[in-house]
Amino acid sequence: MASEFGISTLSVIPCRAEPADSAEQVSQILFGEYYEVKEKRKKWIRIVCAIDGYGCWIDSKQHHPIDMKFAERLQKQKFIPTSLEMAGLAIKDSDQSITPILLGSSLPFLNDGKFKIGKEVYSFEGQAQLRAEKKNTHLLVQNAMMYMNTPYLWGGRHPFGIDCSGIVQVCYKMIGLNLPRDAYEQASVGNALSFIEESQPGDLAFFDNAEGKIIHVGMLLEDNYIIHASGKVRIDRIDHQGIYDNEHSDYSHRLRIIKRIID
Repeated sequence: MASEFGISTLSVIPCRAEPADSAEQVSQILFGEYYEVKEKRKKWIRIVCAIDGYGCWIDSKQHHPIDMKFAERLQKQKFIPTSLEMAGLAIKDSDQSITPILLGSSLPFLNDGKFKIGKEVYSFEGQAQLRAEKKNTHLLVQNAMMYMNTPYLWGGRHPFGIDCSGIVQVCYKMIGLNLPRDAYEQASVGNALSFIEESQPGDLAFFDNAEGKIIHVGMLLEDNYIIHASGKVRIDRIDHQGIYDNEHSDYSHRLRIIKRIID
């Protein structure tokens, strides 16, 4: 059977652990991100997200099919421009319908303010990443700051609700690097640092629980600060023990390892 593919033409598509509206939201697909269809039911579709190989279920009514040829073109597009504003607009040329484009969304084949999804042409109103900004650690940190005070949302990947690994994944995506979805998977990427004093802005710090399982991740900033999603996206102090929460005068997360993704 030939492979089937789809792409998000909505601002956000919730990804569920099971084929039910009441099931846990484990991730989200942003506008312009594509996926492979693995199983189709009447109301639900099981997919694998192209950005990270993450498997989940989406509502069949939110599925927008694309042909294999277009999916192959997306796969070959090593640098996919992304939205760099909290919210921009995609205007479909055929009917002038408008879709909000959230920070970190993909804009396939963007050129001179236009991009394509299948045969549909869209006009983009907003700020987008330029090719020259790929692997720009200054922009990486700048993008992370855009999410300040975003409420924590399990499985979230957008500036109105995001989780700890979601902000890391989307911020790295915006500078042209795709990371796995979950914190424990992200911890397998990059090179480990021996001491926190060796860290640079944009490095990732991972934290474990009493059983030694990695359960949290954040992005390091200058002067031993970290930006991370815990209740909301916030900035806290960090040292060799972990994250120190000034509000409660105690450590909130225990440091396990620091990884450098960009050499």
